[in-house]
Amino acid sequence: MGRKNPFCSEKVIIIPYVESFGRYFGMRLNRVWLIAVALVFLGGVMGGVPAIAANKEKDKPAKTTKVVVKSPKKPKTVRVTVTRSSEPTVAAPPSFATALGLRGQHDDLNLKSSVAMVVNQDTKEVYFEKNPTVSLPIASITKLMTAMVVLDSKLPLDETLVINADDVHIYRSSRLAGGTTLTRQEALLLALMSSENRAAYTLGRNYPGGIPAFVDAMNRKAKELGMDHSRFADPTGLLSENVATAEDLTRMLNAAYQYKLIREYSTWPDLTMVIAKRPQKFLNTNRLVRAGDMDIGLQKTGFINAAGKCLVMQARVNNTPLLLVFLDSVGTQSRFADAVRVRDWYERMPSGAQPIRRLM
Repeated sequence: MGRKNPFCSEKVIIIPYVESFGRYFGMRLNRVWLIAVALVFLGGVMGGVPAIAANKEKDKPAKTTKVVVKSPKKPKTVRVTVTRSSEPTVAAPPSFATALGLRGQHDDLNLKSSVAMVVNQDTKEVYFEKNPTVSLPIASITKLMTAMVVLDSKLPLDETLVINADDVHIYRSSRLAGGTTLTRQEALLLALMSSENRAAYTLGRNYPGGIPAFVDAMNRKAKELGMDHSRFADPTGLLSENVATAEDLTRMLNAAYQYKLIREYSTWPDLTMVIAKRPQKFLNTNRLVRAGDMDIGLQKTGFINAAGKCLVMQARVNNTPLLLVFLDSVGTQSRFADAVRVRDWYERMPSGAQPIRRLM
């Protein structure tokens, strides 16, 4: 009798298959025995069903768990709207030398300074000059005169000075905050080495009679030195009324060189001072001093818009003491480059070269 396997789509004929199997061997099997054999056979078929089902399960693709990883948020772009001022940008006024048509004039050394002078300090012989008799603003070169007046006054160098509101007002950008205390000697050092304007101003303010008396003393000193085309208006050089010619500046340089403290302080490479309980490092404004590749005995830098970049130095070249003046130089480093050009030129100068003239 045939039964239908519920797990198969085809009919399986069981008993007739067994009977034919018995006849093939010539045997007559009991029906009960046949049924038993049939049941065993059927059990084998039924036992294969779970395996089939299991194989089908294996054939099925394994379930995967989808993990969603959120990508990091893209940074938001913030749009900034810049509203430009309708007011035109005011350019810095030209230097006095530019206004006089001196800037850009050619010379044999290709200097970038509108005014220059090279003088033998011992003989006063002039070996190079460029617009030497034009009076121009000299900016912080003024501080050499300030230093001479302070030292001539014989005021105690160890006296304590205080930076007050007047000093703060005269120059708003400074590390010498209001209330800072320092000695007159320290103020002199900072004025010469680091061109510290508040230090220079407080030196004048603490002079007997204050700033007016100090400026008078500066102009008297200039007259004594024969600086007939020079005028001083304040101790810092911030005012464009501080003017001099290159010739006059060689006279001031030579006079300032006679003061040991001015030679020492103007060529001090750097200094760390404790101000308001914090160490502050001050650098020499002359990079040639910091580099140490020239024999510089005295120097001073200066800058205001009216003066341009300025530099005066006493330096020894070929064992000769030279007085060097550079006014209204174009560019931040060009005044120092001009000094190096002059040094190199003088080192190559043949022995016995004749000067242009001699200063009176």
